[in-house]
Formats: sequence, structure tokens, C-alpha cells
Amino acid sequence: MSDSTRTVKAVLPSARPRSRVRRPNYSLSVLATLAFVVVFVIPFAFIVVTAFKGEQEAAQLEFSLPGDWQIVENFQAVLEAGDYILIIAFINSVILTVASVTFMVVLGAMVAFVLQRRTSRTTGPMSFLVLAGLIIPPAVVPTIWVLQGLGLFKTLFGLILVEVAFHLPFCVLLFRAFISTVPRDLDESAVIDGAGPIRLFFRVIFPLLRPVTVTVIVVQSVNVFNDFVNPLYFLPGEENATVQQTLFNFQSQFESQYNLLFMDILLITIPPLIMFLFFNRQIVAGMTSGAIKG
Repeated sequence: MSDSTRTVKAVLPSARPRSRVRRPNYSLSVLATLAFVVVFVIPFAFIVVTAFKGEQEAAQLEFSLPGDWQIVENFQAVLEAGDYILIIAFINSVILTVASVTFMVVLGAMVAFVLQRRTSRTTGPMSFLVLAGLIIPPAVVPTIWVLQGLGLFKTLFGLILVEVAFHLPFCVLLFRAFISTVPRDLDESAVIDGAGPIRLFFRVIFPLLRPVTVTVIVVQSVNVFNDFVNPLYFLPGEENATVQQTLFNFQSQFESQYNLLFMDILLITIPPLIMFLFFNRQIVAGMTSGAIKG
């Protein structure tokens, strides 16, 4: 190539089409910010300021700062209400959430691994049953009948099994989508090195599922912790109360004491809110990782 040709190519613009630079859509950003403030920030701020007010001031239901801050008094009153039922409810909800999500992660990942890797006549029907679990609504009366037959009705372990059964299909779908992006060469290399099925899954595959595992843990923890319907049906009784059931009881007990009612709402809202704020990036990464790799 001559020197003149090189000079011409250096001066002339490239013949390849330039990629279009996307400009930030400021109007859409402002609209989304306003929607977030109206839907989430303002209601949460109203809950906070009402929870810190006195009884008479809170009864007016005005969005204003408290004239008399009664944070400690309201917190103590809610904590001592119902013979410290809120503490018992927090303990029950934590046990229910940790045990249920642990079962969901382990069982969901194992079922997804088998369905994704094994091709047999039973794979199709089993996948259909998993998908049916997302579509068919849960049957309350037959479930209670089964729990009574097993002696697990009104027990925390029975409710854990119910939560696992209702949320497991969603976990299996998430894990299966991610496992489809993991190369089969890893399986073959581990088998050649002498790894059995259990060792192959827990030593090779399961550590690679960390992004989607974090997503499952956070999403299902919030769902189980905030669940109100299943504990109401399958774990009745004040001694078995969960945090959402305390809100139902406090609503009738503190019907005219909005400061205590909103303090209870604030206390049961903070744990899942903190968890979501810390792990929101991992949730998005886990939900989209399978799609990006695919």
C-alpha cells in the first residue's frame, strides 16, 4: 500500500456506519422519579410521621411533622401489646422464612438440574407439572385435609411445607434457565475425574448458581415474610401468630390509636425493606443473567 493511499484513508471518515449513541431520556427519568415518589416515598413518609405522633395528633391523619415526638412510648406500647405477641410473631416469621427459603433453594436447584440435564420420557411430564404449579391456584380445603391427616395442621413445620410447595415452581424455573447456560463440558470433566451425581451438583454446579441463588433468596424471603393468607389458613391461633397477622389483630385492637397501628406497620416493614435495598442489584443480575448468556 502506497503512502498516498494511507494518507487518504487516514483523512477520510470510516466507511463503516457508526453506532447510534442513545441520548438519555430525561423526561422519562423525571416521570419515573415522580411515580416512585408518589407511590412509595410519600406513603412511607406518612407512615413514619404518624407512627411518631401522639394519639390525638395521629387521629387527625394529617401529613405533618409531629408536634410531640413519642417514638419510644409508641414503640414500647406496641412491643408490650398482647403479652409481647409481636416478639413471638417475629420469631415465628424468621423461623418460617429461613427454613422455607432453605428448602426452596436446595430442592429447586436440584430439581432444575435434573430436569435440565436429563432427557427421558418423564422429563416432559415433570416439566408440565412444575409449570402447572404456577398456573393452578392452591386448593385450601384439600391442603388442610392432608395436613390434618399427617398431624401437621396448626404446626410451623406444616406451614413451612405449604410455603415450599407453593413457591417451588417459580424457583425451579429460575434455576433451570440459569443452568441451561452452564456448559455440559463441566459435567463431563467432573464425571471423568470420578465425581458422582451428588458431588457433581454440590461441588461443581451449585457454586456457579450464586447470582440466581441470591435472587431466589431475596425474592422468596420477602414473599414468605410478608405472607398473610397462608398463615391465616394453615397456622391459626394467637400463639402461632406471624408478623402480618399481628397487623390484622392490631387493626381491631388499635382501631382509634393510629399512632400505634402505624408504628406496628413500620416495624414489620423495615426488615424486608432493608433486605431489598441491600440486594436489589443482585436481584436484577440474577433475573437477567440467564437471558444475557443465552
